[in-house]
This record gives sequence, C-alpha cells and structure tokens, in this order.
Amino acid sequence: MLRFRLGLLLLWAVSALANDNLRVAYEWREMDFKYASPDQRWSAIERGEFKPANVIPFGLEVAGHRLFVTLPRWRDGVPASLAYLDLNDTSNKGPALKPFPSWQAHNLQEAEPELVSPFRVRADRCGRLWVLDSRISGVLEQTKIYGAAQLLVYDLHNDDLLRRHVLPAGQLKQGSLLANLAVEDSDCENTFAYAADLGSPGLVVYSWKDEESWRVQHHFFHPDPMAGNFSINGIEFQWDDGLYGLALSKPLETGYATLYFHPLCSTTEFSVDTSILRNKTLATSPMIYREFKVLGSRGPNTQAGAEFLDPDTGVLFYALPNLNEVACWRTATDFSHSSQSRIYMNNDTLVFPSDIKVDDQKRLWVLSNQLPVFIYDELYAGSINFRILTASVKEAIENTACEIRTSPLPDVINKLGDILNTNIKLKSNSAPSFRNLSSLMIIGLCLLMSFRI
Repeated sequence: MLRFRLGLLLLWAVSALANDNLRVAYEWREMDFKYASPDQRWSAIERGEFKPANVIPFGLEVAGHRLFVTLPRWRDGVPASLAYLDLNDTSNKGPALKPFPSWQAHNLQEAEPELVSPFRVRADRCGRLWVLDSRISGVLEQTKIYGAAQLLVYDLHNDDLLRRHVLPAGQLKQGSLLANLAVEDSDCENTFAYAADLGSPGLVVYSWKDEESWRVQHHFFHPDPMAGNFSINGIEFQWDDGLYGLALSKPLETGYATLYFHPLCSTTEFSVDTSILRNKTLATSPMIYREFKVLGSRGPNTQAGAEFLDPDTGVLFYALPNLNEVACWRTATDFSHSSQSRIYMNNDTLVFPSDIKVDDQKRLWVLSNQLPVFIYDELYAGSINFRILTASVKEAIENTACEIRTSPLPDVINKLGDILNTNIKLKSNSAPSFRNLSSLMIIGLCLLMSFRI
C-alpha cells in the first residue's frame, strides 16, 4: 500500500512540473485581410497582390484592445506586412486582419514605401509602437532590397508615424538581417531600442533622445557551430543564425536594466547590463569584452528562439523550436537545469513557436507558425497552420520552478517526510522499515534530479 501511494505521489510530483495549460485563442488555415468589400479582395487575388498561401505570421504584440501581427514578405503576394485584430471582438476565432496603420503604408509601388517587411514590433509604456523593418522582400524567391533596415515609431493614440530612423550603412554588414527587437522604456524621453542582427551577428542600439544608433560587436552574438542542426516534426535542416532572442529586465537600482540574449543556433543564455550598451563610446570599444556574462546552458537540443521577460515576476519565457515547447526561468535564481521548467509542449498546436509576449494585463501570448514547413515544404490549406495561444502568467507558471515560491518540491519533500516519520514509528523495529526508508530516499533523490521535464 505504501509503495502504491508513493507511486501516485511521484506521478503527481512529475506531472505538476508542467501544466500545459495554454489555450488556443486564435487559429487560421490561411491568413486573411479586411478589404473594403469582397470584390476588392477577389480583385487583389486575381492581380496576384494577395496570395493567401504566401502569407505567414511571424511576430506579435498586444497594446490595449489590439493584437498586432507582423507578416514578413518572404514571398510575393503579401498585401500588408503589419496588421492587427480587435481583442474585444470574440465573434471569430480566425478573424481577418486590418492593415496598420493603413493600406497605403504597405504600397510597394511608392518611391519610398513606408513599410516593407517588418519582423518584430514592440509597444512601450509610453503609448508608442516600435516596428523593426528589414526592408527586404522575397527572401525565399527573388530578393529585393528597398533600402537599409529601419525603425519606425508610431503613436498608438492616433496611429501617426512619430519617427523613422534608417540605419546608417556602416551599422549593417553583408548578410545583415535584423529580426528581433527589445525596448527599454523606463524613461519615455530617454528610451533605447535594441535590434538583433542574426544574419551578420551584432546588436544595434538606438537612442530616442539623441536620435542616433550604433552597432555593438561581441563573439557571444555568434552561432555555436555545434548547435545548427534542427529537426522539427520530421523536417531536418541546418541554420547558422546568430543573435536572435532579446529580453529586458525591469529597471535595476542603477536605473539601467539587464539584457538577456542568445543566438538562435545556440543552447547558451547570456546577459549584459544596459549601462554598457547605452554608452556609445564604451559600447563601440573593445573594452566591453568582459562585461558580457555567460549564464549557462539549457542542455542538448535546446536551441532557443524568441524570449520575453515578465517584469512583475522576473520570469523569462522562451521558445524551444526543436522541442515544440515553451519554457521558463525565474531570473532571481541561478541559471540551472533545476531552475527551468516546461510550461507548454505540443507537436500539433505549437510547431515552431515564433514569438512570445507578456502584455500589461499579465497575459502570456505565444504565436506558432510552422515556419520550417513554410520554408522547406508546403503548408496544407485544409488544416490549421497558425495559432496564437494564451494564458495568464500565473496560470502558465503554476507548480513550476518559475512560480514565486521556488518550486513544488518542498511540499513533496514534506509529504515524504510525514510518510517516512509515520512509517518509522509504526515499524521502528522491523527490517522492512529499512527497505522502505531506502525506497523513500531513492524516490526523493529521483524527484530532485528530474525536476525539469
């Protein structure tokens, strides 16, 4: 009877470490847009301006009642590369998207198109939407470059364009592709944006106050040559992408923050204090080499994609594309295997988690888009291909190493202790009690060693 109860206890402890309680909020077979009329939509399809099979969501952001989605122009037939849906409209689980800020902003026939192919967007606490636009279309077909990568900043109160910063030529290298963005907004007039260059590894820092940017170099931005193999739902491929994941802590006592980062082709997490990055003279000098920190490895097959840090809990959420998984780490603890936990994994609904965000309502959002299938195979329009999943941060991290209490293990240990004490009192003079004691100790050790699953 005792062994049966211990078996149930072990099963309970292991299953409690990952609740997998994200729910699908939105899903699409193909992405669609809100045209003025059905006739205009069909006309766009007939002219080849809108090819539904070529449209794939990549990044997301939530601001107020709007959920923004980026739709990079990997192939032609993408009529708008940044759009949004209304969170207050719950009538459709796969709603058509409305272009942001307007249809005209996405017109590639303009001499200087406003928006070409953004990968990431970030809303700051100051009512601004930051858009990182690669200005490269057709990367999977006939590539066309419309100019140097740019940062666009919009006023979310009226959707007006506040600023457009085109990166100077010297801050981009051959093969550069800016694909991720973080915004340090503790001071609205002294905000800094950080853009990750995965193609030619580097970090571009932009100062809102000074209206200038600079490029930071460090070998931690480069891919690990041993971490370039990917295998996702039967598709095997190799990438050599550098700096990708970016996540900012809340302001420290110094007024600066910690920037957590990793290359896409790497299993290691790194960090640096933003006081280093925000000082242009220091950031562009070789003297910063030792200011960057190695936090540790996530383990084999754990190349990480997008990441985002919830400032209230200090929990870092990150995507593990090879595992179709989203995991977490509470930054108040050491970066170790036992301090990280899976919060969701699914080989159907979470094929290539592409972006992660926590909004100001403390809701976690995850976008999955089957990117490897889109690139190397063909998406089937008869099945669900794109999903946005959500849960409250509290629900997502409950009973994991990322919960405010360190872990559920103390409770497990206490229960084992109670059983152990009872067992010893009842059978203190019997030989089987020692066997039971050994079994309990082994089970306790197993629980400790298998904390992260």
